[in-house]
Amino acid sequence: MATERSPEPSQLRVLLVDDEPALREPLADYLVRQGFAVTQAATAAEARSRLTEAGFDLALLDIMMPGEDGLSLCRHLVEARQLPVIFLTARGEATDRIVGLEIGADDYVVKPFDPRELVARIRSVLRRAGRQPSDPDDAIVYEFEGWKLDPLKRRLSDHEGAVVAISSAEFRLLMALLDHPRQVLDRDRLLDMVQGREAHLFDRAIDNQISRLRRKIEVDSRNPQLIQTVWGGGYMLAAEVRKLAVTG
Repeated sequence: MATERSPEPSQLRVLLVDDEPALREPLADYLVRQGFAVTQAATAAEARSRLTEAGFDLALLDIMMPGEDGLSLCRHLVEARQLPVIFLTARGEATDRIVGLEIGADDYVVKPFDPRELVARIRSVLRRAGRQPSDPDDAIVYEFEGWKLDPLKRRLSDHEGAVVAISSAEFRLLMALLDHPRQVLDRDRLLDMVQGREAHLFDRAIDNQISRLRRKIEVDSRNPQLIQTVWGGGYMLAAEVRKLAVTG
């Protein structure tokens, strides 16, 4: 196994989970040379134990592994950890991609792949997830209808300051709406912002994500006032959005 070094404070941490050491170890070495801090795991069980040791910015998961598979682990990482996920797998069928993406994965790379392309995908997912290093002087918090979203901490809080957990996909969707308040965003544009290159595989997925987000921020999700449906057009955040500088 490649040697794992303590990460620098500015390094982004990647959890690499694959049961094939012939792929995992050279890939870990390559990612380290690209500036990432990499923690390796050969099974989902090992990955879960490594999650208790440190926080991660992104996970790379194989789907087919002995014991718990990557789909099950992905569901845990997305729902419990709000961690962006990219699948690394030999499966290339569209149905597998759809299943992975619908449970919350951010991207899907079929083996064999060019590691340079994978690094580009990693940076793209991290950028969409708001996990790229940022200048503290530029830190802001979005405020809308009593809600606050801190993009750097990926923390959503209500008017009483209570934190509401949101997944990586829900975070990206909310960011897209907050960056374009009172503007109609059609499904294609939202999917491109939220899911990236695989969006075309399931154009109705954005409706499910909108529904999940409404259940968290609307007073009555069946009669939404904040995220409004524009028939024939898409969705619109019907709220004034303020960007507040973070101080101290």
